[in-house]
Amino acid sequence: MEKKTYTPIIPELTKNAITVLERRYLKRDKEGKVLETPVQMFRRVADTIAAADKKFHEKADSTLIAEEFYHMMTHLEFLPNSPTLMNAGRELGQLSACFVLPVGDSMEEIFDAVKFTALIHKSGGGTGFSFSRLRPANDVVLTTTGISSGPISFMRVFDVATETIKQGGTRRGANMGILRVDHPDIMNFIMCKADKKQLNNFNISVGLTEAFMKAVEKDENYDLINPRDRQVSGALNARKVFNRIITQAWENGEPGIVFLDRLNRDNPTPHVGIIESTNPCGEQPLLPYESCNLGSINLSKMVQDGKINWKRLSDVVHLAVHFLDNVVEVNNYPLPQIAEMTLGNRKIGLGVMGWADMLIRLRIPYNTEEAIELAHKVMGFINEQGHAASQALAKARGAFPNFKGSVYDKKGEPLIRNATVTTIAPTGTISIMANSSSGVEPLFAVSYVRQVMDNDILLEVHPYFEAIAKERGFYSTELMQRIAEHGTLHALTEIPEDIRSLFVTAHDISPDVHIRMQAAFQKHTDNAVSKTVNFTNGATIADVARVYELAYQLDCKGVTIYRDGSRDQQVLSVGKKQEAAVPTDVDKDQSTTKRERPKILKGWTYQMQTGCGPLYVTVNEDATGLFELFTTMGKAGGCAASQSEAIGRMVSLAWRSGLQARQVIKQLQGISCHSPSGFGENKIMSCADAVAKAIQAHVEANGGKVQHEKRAFRKGACPDCGGIVEHEGGCAVCRLCGYSECA
Repeated sequence: MEKKTYTPIIPELTKNAITVLERRYLKRDKEGKVLETPVQMFRRVADTIAAADKKFHEKADSTLIAEEFYHMMTHLEFLPNSPTLMNAGRELGQLSACFVLPVGDSMEEIFDAVKFTALIHKSGGGTGFSFSRLRPANDVVLTTTGISSGPISFMRVFDVATETIKQGGTRRGANMGILRVDHPDIMNFIMCKADKKQLNNFNISVGLTEAFMKAVEKDENYDLINPRDRQVSGALNARKVFNRIITQAWENGEPGIVFLDRLNRDNPTPHVGIIESTNPCGEQPLLPYESCNLGSINLSKMVQDGKINWKRLSDVVHLAVHFLDNVVEVNNYPLPQIAEMTLGNRKIGLGVMGWADMLIRLRIPYNTEEAIELAHKVMGFINEQGHAASQALAKARGAFPNFKGSVYDKKGEPLIRNATVTTIAPTGTISIMANSSSGVEPLFAVSYVRQVMDNDILLEVHPYFEAIAKERGFYSTELMQRIAEHGTLHALTEIPEDIRSLFVTAHDISPDVHIRMQAAFQKHTDNAVSKTVNFTNGATIADVARVYELAYQLDCKGVTIYRDGSRDQQVLSVGKKQEAAVPTDVDKDQSTTKRERPKILKGWTYQMQTGCGPLYVTVNEDATGLFELFTTMGKAGGCAASQSEAIGRMVSLAWRSGLQARQVIKQLQGISCHSPSGFGENKIMSCADAVAKAIQAHVEANGGKVQHEKRAFRKGACPDCGGIVEHEGGCAVCRLCGYSECA
């Protein structure tokens, strides 16, 4: 390798990027004090990954390639997946982001998978599963002469295990659950997340087959197959099942769909195994016990003087493939089965971020034919150069061990180093670090506000828009605030039309364009493409159906949709619409005159276990009914105690002014915080949720019934910092602090 000299640089990191690094990536001591700078982190990663070269050439000077890696990362041209940045050169040493584990049809195999899941989540990875091998609910269990509880009941076991693993405070556990459309329990699976209190640590997708899709087109029935004996156990109308998937996705964004036959059509090692599942965000199909190492090129850095710098893009692709192949080599795998399968196939997933930013720098609107044509050209180039880089590595290091067929070319040289080379992943936190748009998604917003400590409001503006607005003379703080309020530019006529057309956001773009852009990248990608089709709240079920059908027609491998507000605001009513009056309520007193407190009141105290410790909720009544509420934290003082006291005062005022218990419960129940406690029906989402549950328990204990409402996890706001979150690849990501629902 030709020796190059680089001047040490300090990466141009934004405040948000530094926040993300300090909270999630940089080394800390036992007291939580940050021990390294971002520059030191990049040096740690570059040196660790470059050291793999010595495995293939004993006398190799790895400092040369380390400098190349360091330069590429510090210039924010390429970043690997989060576990590599977190763990390279550290004791844990687990560098993969995604895994797939098999779930067999026996109690031993199921709980082995649960154990393996815990180990993977502890190490910072996410897991995908197919539950299609499990016999359906109420099926015979020969060994016990009992009946099976079915796949969904066991999914809850995995969900509870994931909830328990905290991953050292750096990454949340995330799962993908897939069930084949011909499984007898498919209708229950489609509806399994309709209740927002269940399976919150899972994304779910239905595995569709070509036979099923043809039956949908012809409005025919299709067979359901019992995986226990592979016998037909019933039939369903394909179009009705497809419509149920679409309707439920319209309701809350899930399930997504995965075209299983297409995943296996492109399976490079069918002799090794069949692809049953993907990683949590759906872009990485993997064999059972396989892992993959991902990384993304920042396309916004590949533009120079208004043109794409193809030479630098080629150089970065070759470096990135070298980097990711080294990651496979130095990785500390959490299980020996995973090490064997991963080293046998050496799959890597090189993708992109900053696509929307590249288009802006080239002055090409996202929702144009020119943009879609450029997507073909750019990703085609990356895929071609990526395979050339893998072939070059194979000449020096050998083909991946599970390569089958003509392993050598006519010159006797091995053909390719990696079974797969390209993947388009969601780039949540690493795109924040790179200050780029995420993956191949359009911009989420041009301007938005965020609240920080002491209730200060900060205005965040896309840097390219700010620069153009100042250059063209229409920048003002007032205008930026209006943009943040509108969420889009198209109605703001004081902004020049060409700028409004250029800075389109996710909701400005038609669903057809979303899918056509995904299909353009998919055509040149070995694995799959993570892409979310964002709908406005007013989108119809027919709109969602059109997207799912178009994804099939354009040869996508899967699709995820999100209708704005469908998870943030949706309320599911539980119980009858007309409930009996609650004896302890103040139904008769609807005046706004506050009742005076008597000297003596009777009361009940309820202990609620929150994520911040035990919370004692005391409910007092007067002769009329509920009168006041007090809270005491098990650990006095602190934010939680003060917030709980404030809730108690406001609830007391509400009751003394005539509000009913159910009205208070409705407002407090389901509010979430960063530290929930418990599982299932006993899960406490926050101190506010604990108060609501205590009131409900009190009312029901005294003979009343509450027409209560179950609220969805409020994905409109980040549970860590309160900022807005973006939906991508079936996941919620905060671009302010780096919180990611799917790690």
